[in-house]
Formats: sequence, structure tokens, C-alpha cells
Amino acid sequence: MEVRKAKSAGFCFGVKKAMDTVQEQIEKNQGKPIFTFGPLIHNEEVVKSLQNQGVEVIHSLEELKALQDGIVIIRSHGVPKSIYSNLEERGLECVDATCPFVKRIHTIVEKESQAGKQILIVGNDKHPEVEGIKGWCVTPAIVIESVEEAEKFSYSGEKNICIVSQTTFNYNKFQEVVEIISKKAYNVSVVNTICNATEERQTEAKKLAAEADVMIVIGGSHSSNTRKLYEICKEECKETFFLQTLDDLHLEFPKAIRLVGITAGASTPNNIIEEVQNYVRINF
Repeated sequence: MEVRKAKSAGFCFGVKKAMDTVQEQIEKNQGKPIFTFGPLIHNEEVVKSLQNQGVEVIHSLEELKALQDGIVIIRSHGVPKSIYSNLEERGLECVDATCPFVKRIHTIVEKESQAGKQILIVGNDKHPEVEGIKGWCVTPAIVIESVEEAEKFSYSGEKNICIVSQTTFNYNKFQEVVEIISKKAYNVSVVNTICNATEERQTEAKKLAAEADVMIVIGGSHSSNTRKLYEICKEECKETFFLQTLDDLHLEFPKAIRLVGITAGASTPNNIIEEVQNYVRINF
């Protein structure tokens, strides 16, 4: 039996940058309170590890307002512009670990909304990245997550529309949504803001799942990009399994397996991927 790991599985550039940033702050500021605004990345094991190193998570603006001292690290998913203003007003030190690809979207939507365009975000309205993007729009943004929502979408405004995407959105679904909106004859400009790492990861996972007898997708339960990988793999391989750590691996593999494929979300540490990979090789 062959066990094959997708080349792009694991930390993406933005997550690695965020992790390097927080570790640097821990080393430089021992004894000083360090917080992240929201979980730094969507992986429970990583968040626990940071808490063990003294990094606490702030979950709301109210909690932020209660802080008297400390360093606040902006999560990789980004935050609304108002959070920066609040940190500045309170005189708290802010360290920005927002993914550069997310930062680019903030710049785009701020500029385009200031120019009078209606911003339309393709993504999950409740996802922290989308919450952050909305917070950089001068006027309220519209969020569409599915093809069904796109088909129902009706816009009576006179503004031109600028479409952007959550960086981790399913690339094919994004294209479908854009096509539907464009056919409604609005004056639409489209900026594909799905990051290259996401596109590459999804394409690679789809190809591997199509060849595999069993597919394992590793990542945090709240990770949007991992869930999308699972959906993509499940379409290609019926025996697709989602797990966070090796402890979740309670699988009864079908007989006569030739190939087990493994991929992982952008917030999944390499040590967890390797543990799963080694266990499968030894025990199945």
C-alpha cells in the first residue's frame, strides 16, 4: 500500500508568517502580557500550544477595551479597521500578523468602496476573514456564499459592483458565482483574491483524491480551507475522512487498498501531518 502526501499540505505562507511573528514576540517580551485578537490561526492544537506559552486569546471588542497593558497580535485572518483605531486610542502595542494576501483585500475594498463601488464578497459571512474585510469597506458590503445565493441575488442600486473573494474559498465555486452575477448585466469588476496557495492546494487535493482509494484530510474543525479541501476530496473519493489529530484516526479501511492520499489545511502543523502519515504506513 502506498501512502502519498500532497506536496502543498500544511502551513501556507500567511500562517507561517503569523506563527513566526508570535514566536518572535514571545521571545522578545518574556513576562509581558501577550494577546491575540481571535485565535491566531484556525487550529486548536496550535492555539493550546500558544496558551501554554502564555499567549491568551481576546474574543471581542469588550475584552479588548478591558485591557490595561500588553501586546495585542492581530490574527492571520485580519480584523476590521475599527480594531486598529481602538488599539491606538488605548495606547496598546499592536503587532500585525495579518496574512499579506488578506491585507491586499483590505486595501482593494477600502479603495473601491471609497470610489463609490458596491463591494460584493464571495465567502462565508461568519468567517473572521470576511468579518475583517467587511470592516474595511466604507459602505456596507454584500456577502454571497453559494451558487444558489448568487442566482437569487438582485441588485437595484446604481453603483458599479466590485467582486472579491475570501482567500480560502473554493476556486471553482468562485468562478461559478462570478459568472452568474456577471450575466445579470451589472457593471462588474472582478478581483480574484483567492490566494495562489489555496488554488494549488485544492487542485492538488482533487487530483490526488481522484487516484486514491482512501483520502485523509487533516485540519482544525473551524478551518474553512480544510473543510473545502474535504468537500473537494469527497467528490472524488467516497472514502474521504476528516480529522484534527492522530487521536481522531479510528478508521476501518476497505480491503485491497492501493493508495492512501493525505492532505492538510493551511493551519495544520507538520508534526501532526507526519504523525498521521507514519501511523498509516505502519498500521495499515
